[in-house]
Amino acid sequence: MNEGAGGLSLLRGIPLDEEQGIGALTLAGWLREIRDRYGPAEAAVLREGDAVERWTYDDLWTQAMAVARALVGCGIGKGTRVGILMTNRLEFLGCVLGTALAGGLATPISTFYTAPELDEVVQAAGISILLVERRVLRKDFVAMLAGLEPAILSGSPAQELASLRFPWLRRIAMIGAEPADGRVEDWKGFLARGDGVSEARIAATAAAVKPSDPGLLLFSSGSTGKAKGILSANRAVCLQLWRWPKWYNIQTPPRTWSANGFFWSGNFVMALGGTLSSGGSLVLQRWFDAEDALRVMEAEKVTMPLAWPHQWAQLTAAPNYATTDLSSLHYIDMRMPLARHPTVTTQWLEPGQAYGNTETFTLITVFASGTPAEVSGDSHGVPTAGSTIKIVDPLTGVTLARGERGEIAVKGPTLMLGYLGVPLDESLDDEGFLRTSDGGYVDEAGRLVWEGRLNDIIKTGGANVSPLEIDAVLRECPGVKIVQTVGVPDELLGEMVVSCIVAHDGAVIDEEAVRAFAKTRLASYKLPRRVLLFAEHELATTGSAKVKTAELRKLAADRLRAA
Repeated sequence: MNEGAGGLSLLRGIPLDEEQGIGALTLAGWLREIRDRYGPAEAAVLREGDAVERWTYDDLWTQAMAVARALVGCGIGKGTRVGILMTNRLEFLGCVLGTALAGGLATPISTFYTAPELDEVVQAAGISILLVERRVLRKDFVAMLAGLEPAILSGSPAQELASLRFPWLRRIAMIGAEPADGRVEDWKGFLARGDGVSEARIAATAAAVKPSDPGLLLFSSGSTGKAKGILSANRAVCLQLWRWPKWYNIQTPPRTWSANGFFWSGNFVMALGGTLSSGGSLVLQRWFDAEDALRVMEAEKVTMPLAWPHQWAQLTAAPNYATTDLSSLHYIDMRMPLARHPTVTTQWLEPGQAYGNTETFTLITVFASGTPAEVSGDSHGVPTAGSTIKIVDPLTGVTLARGERGEIAVKGPTLMLGYLGVPLDESLDDEGFLRTSDGGYVDEAGRLVWEGRLNDIIKTGGANVSPLEIDAVLRECPGVKIVQTVGVPDELLGEMVVSCIVAHDGAVIDEEAVRAFAKTRLASYKLPRRVLLFAEHELATTGSAKVKTAELRKLAADRLRAA
């Protein structure tokens, strides 16, 4: 039900029990259902150089079952948090779904994290077992962890870790062919822990998990400047896994290429849901490399590429772009640069008229691909089944009249169970709505129109970045007196991270030196693309001496434009 014209800005989706095409609502049940439907079909492939590894849906089940048995053999209980620190590789799928089969709580961790960020997340998540890919590009995560807790490299895998720094962490197992170090167990040894665990016991642990139980724990930057642990129920994750093929308007099972981490909710559910729920195949790339991505797309006859905005430009600029056969691409938005490749013919449009966030496990309003323009207009969709949207006054929380601009508040079956360490009543209003800090209104046709963030979170290249987190790091940089990071509109990234600095009297600050300082503390996507120097009098402030970020954002944009 939606309030009529002249009424309140309140939108409701259809009742959840009227939604079609929804299957099992636990991750273990979802895995079993897609295995039963598509068993011998290819589910995923990883091609690296001349080496190619393929898993069918039956293989995915078998590998997830092996991980589940090993986890139960390690003694995990219902809800035990299992950290998964890996790139997009086949084993990632087995680990997440194996954790679900074993009744644990999968906690994917960003491979972009630096040591301080990893330290914070492992502690905050209360991870008991950590499954890790040791080397990712120049990073050695075992060495990084040992730098935080030296006991990791002493003793043997037979001994549980007893750490004061990570009091919940008991075991670490490592993907890859390298020999294990200290208490870090190799993958063969880890899987062998499940030798005495029957599949019947795993079936029992999976059956004991309810849709309302926690299903996935992800971390996202927030307004506090710290990584926010966002806990989602099995039902929330599975609803979205089933929905994405409908939103994509999938007609033929896709072959989906993706190089962006599945530790982000968007890529997790768009890739896994849009592909595996419809019987398609994931074409994996462990990290983004434009030239190699094009080779893989051609060799594997990819039909759907998933990329962030800045990656499209890198693909079209790759040296092999013009000579690559991309004729297999179909599920590529006709407005995207890749759709203009001479071998590509498509009229498909992605479901971009939509709104959501990690707290709602992606979309909570949407118009599916193929929705006529006269229906969708210039809006951001209508509520998903079971969901409710309202527009409130940001100060009073009062629901506004239709057409009035205010803050978007949401609730529904995919809303998070809560933030780690924050009582739920401190996150939701008195009616159970999450206040999103995003601005918008409800138009005359009963559609949501999103107009941007009311707070200062920067959306860059598909990721959320907190200026407060960057500023906390740069305040420790020698010579910095005042720092305020803002997002400046950018055609490629959406917003570019720009740090505006006032130096101490007599201090000399070099842009690259500031970036180098930040690089040791921040993930690459959080690094300021530009560092601009200002005199203190150039920064307009409020009565409480806070920098007016809206004015500074314009000042920074003007400075960059002039340069």
